[in-house]
Amino acid sequence: MLDFNNEKELDLNLNTEPTLLHRVIFVLTVVSMMVAIYLVFMYANIERVMGPVQKIFYFHVGTAAVAAIAFFVVFVCSIMYLITKKRIYDVYAGVSGEIGVVFTTLVLLTGPIWAKAAWNVWWNWEPRLTTTLILWFIYVAYIMIRLMDGAWDKKARLASVFGIIGFIDVPIVYFSVQWWETTLHPVVVSKGGGGLEGNMIVALVASIIALTFLYVLLLQKGVRVEKSKIELQHMKARIAEKFSR
Repeated sequence: MLDFNNEKELDLNLNTEPTLLHRVIFVLTVVSMMVAIYLVFMYANIERVMGPVQKIFYFHVGTAAVAAIAFFVVFVCSIMYLITKKRIYDVYAGVSGEIGVVFTTLVLLTGPIWAKAAWNVWWNWEPRLTTTLILWFIYVAYIMIRLMDGAWDKKARLASVFGIIGFIDVPIVYFSVQWWETTLHPVVVSKGGGGLEGNMIVALVASIIALTFLYVLLLQKGVRVEKSKIELQHMKARIAEKFSR
């Protein structure tokens, strides 16, 4: 039962109408995606060894970068929720966690395609692949915690702690190549450019920017959906309270 006398229940702005910012983000997402697709398939050179299949690299790295951003948002919003107990932070953390799992799934799907062309293997239990898979399991568990039965605030506290601890694996994924000195999964981007030509770097950056806009768009829409669910719960609770008198 929702407590309407609890100010933490009422800290959400339950207005779900699209704002000007939502429309601007949508336009930027569409435009940046079109630009990125053009740069990846028309502007960037075809890699001499792997050929056209190397093009998936731009989306593989882009989705990995955005997944890290999504989990960082979970980390920050979880801390803010534990400090303030405001539900809006829990909502943003939950939605961002779901989007992060989707992007990590894309990383795990596109990775083997690129790996087969680059290293002639679909999967290898090397550090970066293994830690990325662990990261996926961690945030799938995070989502399952949020789906448990019980009061939202109790689930929010548990999920926040789990989201903060789970973020530890994100830098481990990033630095795993340097720490364990693997040669199968080389450093793609480094101070020296990581062996990428200039137009390839442009296409990679454009892909990351476009996917970041997509993440922001999905985050906005996901938060609107969650606000609608909460508003519906409030309405049901009010109706039930009215007829119980």
